[in-house]
Amino acid sequence: MTMNRIQDVYFSFARYAFLTALLFSINNQVLAQQKTDSVSEKILSEIVIRAFEQNKKLRDVPAAINYVGKEALERYGAISVLQAVNSTPGVRMEERSPGSFRFNIRGSSLRSPFGVRNVKVYFNEIPITDPGGNTYLNQLGFYNVSSIEIIKGPGSSLYGAGTGGVLLIESLNGREAPGLSGEYHRGSYGYNNFYGAATMGNSKWVSQVGFQYQKSNGFRDHSRMERKVQSWTGLFHINDKRILKTTFLFGDLFYETPGALTLTEYKMNPRSARPPTGQFPGAITSKASIHQTSFIVGSSFWQQLTSHLQSTSMLYGMFTELRNPTIRNYGKNSEPHFGARSTFKWNQQWKSTFLQLTAGGEWQKGLASISIHKNSAGKPDSLQSSDQINNQQSFVFFQASLDVHSWMFTAGGSLHSLRIKFQRFTPATLGLQSRNFSHEFSPRFSVMKKFKSFNVYTSVSRGFSPPTTAELLPTGGTINTDLNEEKGTNWDLGFKGGFQRFSFDVTVFQFSLHQTIVQRRDAGGGDFFVNAGKTSQHGIETYMSYPLLRSVPAIQSCMLWISHTWHDFHYTSFKQLNNDYSGKQLPGVSSHTVAAGIDIEIKGLMANVNGYYGGPVPLNDANLVFASSYYLLGCKFGFQKKINENWNFKLMAGADNLFNQRYSLGNDINGFGGRYFNAAAGRNFFVTFFVGRTPKKTS
Repeated sequence: MTMNRIQDVYFSFARYAFLTALLFSINNQVLAQQKTDSVSEKILSEIVIRAFEQNKKLRDVPAAINYVGKEALERYGAISVLQAVNSTPGVRMEERSPGSFRFNIRGSSLRSPFGVRNVKVYFNEIPITDPGGNTYLNQLGFYNVSSIEIIKGPGSSLYGAGTGGVLLIESLNGREAPGLSGEYHRGSYGYNNFYGAATMGNSKWVSQVGFQYQKSNGFRDHSRMERKVQSWTGLFHINDKRILKTTFLFGDLFYETPGALTLTEYKMNPRSARPPTGQFPGAITSKASIHQTSFIVGSSFWQQLTSHLQSTSMLYGMFTELRNPTIRNYGKNSEPHFGARSTFKWNQQWKSTFLQLTAGGEWQKGLASISIHKNSAGKPDSLQSSDQINNQQSFVFFQASLDVHSWMFTAGGSLHSLRIKFQRFTPATLGLQSRNFSHEFSPRFSVMKKFKSFNVYTSVSRGFSPPTTAELLPTGGTINTDLNEEKGTNWDLGFKGGFQRFSFDVTVFQFSLHQTIVQRRDAGGGDFFVNAGKTSQHGIETYMSYPLLRSVPAIQSCMLWISHTWHDFHYTSFKQLNNDYSGKQLPGVSSHTVAAGIDIEIKGLMANVNGYYGGPVPLNDANLVFASSYYLLGCKFGFQKKINENWNFKLMAGADNLFNQRYSLGNDINGFGGRYFNAAAGRNFFVTFFVGRTPKKTS
């Protein structure tokens, strides 16, 4: 049975299941308040997060963490989570073309020509980062994300190998009301986005089925995108001591890749696709694109074993099929992987002292088949190479956390093992090759002192990041078994809290990285990677907010917020052949970014105005070319009204890039022949209609 046939059968079944769920949901009772526990948390007066298994308020966790919740996500249009993520400090999400995402935590996109690498991603507790180190984050639609916790810096002590950071994504927020809901979003450049969901449940369980369809013609030539995602998430309270959480997601994503432009082409017509050059055809002739199909299935089971001991066990499987015609070849990937994770937590309270011990392990196995063909106008032609990849990674971890009066001490670490076996069969077999990265220990220590109005913490963590399979077997070169892992040490000093109504979160950090992996591009747009000596990365990341006009009775809420990032990233020592880049600024990272805005709600009327400044960005190791700075201004206005006690209606309209700035949102770093620029959309407008059950209130 072909993959297209499987998709047709699946979506037919999905539509039937979705309609059935809608009918059942009409008669369900109102979803009761869920209990607060280690796997079912809610937002009270302050945000409670799961990072490092702390399950504490954000201000009480001694780590640099950004939180992106529903309020931030709904501040912008329902195109993607990109703008909401970029409104937080120290993080940059990029989009080279609609659907092609990169995720940068403190400069970690150096290794990511596309996709997400060197950042570990969990979706509903499932590690969707495969054991080879790649994450297809673009498989998730906007409506699959209810919240994101972004851990900045190495999270190796609990979350496996990586120096870039960790994303913890949840699709349910615990406030869903039973019934039907639907949303339609229409925007410039042929953008359409539809989402429908059915939620069922009672005091013991909640089940949500959703379907989303997204389509865009794109701002540039040859940048059309289409995404279909079917999802189901369930949360079942079997009894007071056992909870089962289930996740299923099937996505079909297609987008065209227009390719990077030179500065001359970018200035002449930023909307154009890459033209033919020399022996290489243009993006349109090649029908350069990505067709990506994935499904995720997994479940986690929490249980209270004794009054002091609890455990969480998770099993999952994921499969991705990728078809990628480019200007130089045609890639066909089949990438299944599966795994398990288990965590045990023991705690004990003695008056004003609280001790928590956490231990566990994670195991992943991947089996990938990658073939490269000649590209014949978007169709695979003669076979150029065929690779089989067998990778396996595992780690065990331990963490102790001690709260004594106003002090909190945390110490943890993990021991890692990664084995990669691969064999090239075409044009001639090279025999079985392998790389092992074993017995790497990654510790983390932190101390926090709590004061009346704020907390101060410091933490030190060590991380290592082995090369991904895509870096060992790059599109632009031969198998590179000499590529070594990165190793880095991160130090944070943070201040979290507030005075009266003013809130702040400030982090000062220093990160030193050895054997940094950086990307190169050849004439045909292919990628290859090298180790780049040492880098020094330090900076200050700040987020502040302040409520305004609280004395005005008509105003329900009015919040002013600002986020600022200052990064000073340089190569400490990096020599390549006759080139010495020591002291140069790391490419792809701006020294300064600022996001700010004001959100206001007045008796059903809602509005926000938001702005963003991105400073100049070096585009190559020699710092000879920079992307220009830019300013973005956006706004969103609307109203919501209760149709009756249970049903709610919203109408929103807004605009982005009101100054019609020309800027490149996803630069190709070290692009061959000066091909660096991927123009972002100009001035654009959108409107959103929503109707659904009123979310329940937390208490």
